[in-house]
Amino acid sequence: MELKKSDFYFDLPEELIAQDPIADRSSSKLLVLDKKTGKTTHKIFRDIITYLNPGDCLVLNNTKVIPARLLGCKEETGAAVEVLLLKRKENDIWECLVKPGKKCKPGTILSFGDGILKAKVLETVEEGNRLIQFQYEGIFEEILDKLGEMPLPPYITHKLEDKNRYQTVYARYEGSAAAPTAGLHFTKELLAEIEEKGIRIAYVTLHVGLGTFRPVKADNILEHHMHSEYYEVTKEAADTINETKRNGHRVICVGTTSCRTVESAADENGLVQAKCDNTDIFIYPGYRFKVLDCLVTNFHLPESTLIMLVSALAGRENVLAAYKEAVENRYRFFSFGDAMFVL
Repeated sequence: MELKKSDFYFDLPEELIAQDPIADRSSSKLLVLDKKTGKTTHKIFRDIITYLNPGDCLVLNNTKVIPARLLGCKEETGAAVEVLLLKRKENDIWECLVKPGKKCKPGTILSFGDGILKAKVLETVEEGNRLIQFQYEGIFEEILDKLGEMPLPPYITHKLEDKNRYQTVYARYEGSAAAPTAGLHFTKELLAEIEEKGIRIAYVTLHVGLGTFRPVKADNILEHHMHSEYYEVTKEAADTINETKRNGHRVICVGTTSCRTVESAADENGLVQAKCDNTDIFIYPGYRFKVLDCLVTNFHLPESTLIMLVSALAGRENVLAAYKEAVENRYRFFSFGDAMFVL
């Protein structure tokens, strides 16, 4: 059966795209979707605890977003330049997205923060990205924290007042260019209550790349080339997830990134392995989940690989019907928006 990109289209009024995070993380709306029946229930996010049972395992992605957007200028001409750090290659060499790219030929020297940070463009690599070598005194992460901005998704036009609101409360390992946004709804208090109830927590790491925002261009979705992202599953996390399954309890992934991590790290028998690797797994309807039972997720863009993943779990018709209901009920969409729990 050929799956078309247009099979995952829905009509979204622009005013429902959340531009700012709400004051209390856990008070966003929660749409609960029963994947077997398609039945929906409307709740507040912190009510999620009532759907979690002792013995279940919650899988969280503890990646940390780096303030990867640098605004500077060409040293020679003073022309404005924007650099987005994508991937650390070695030492102080990063693969970057540069705007305007045409002006930044190899050899160009860039300056940021009145010269606190300087950079030299080394070469052009695939997709027009640049390899850039940074020069500075002190600690790169501290300079980045001072000069860099959070690389917010293209559909968010408001300036983020508090950098921490585009970070989960359990973010630990730096490396993402975008937040694993389903996790933004959890507070430390809610996570403590969840653990007190007897739900186990397994932390995995997947560094989210900007490819997560790349639109599906091919009409036949099987022709879409999925971006690759680095992930890590510790022995402790693998053991926790495997024990949960062995004891007949549910594995509940928070976000599509946690889902892609555990599904990538599992063998054909559904046993999660402790490993570090890169994954370009593309999950769409017809996929058989090896580990995941339930999913906490945000509301995604029409025709995106993310809505395709949710449809693989809950059925395309159920998901599109739930999204239609979310639009009618004025749910907030995308990164700073409301949440959905597929059980």
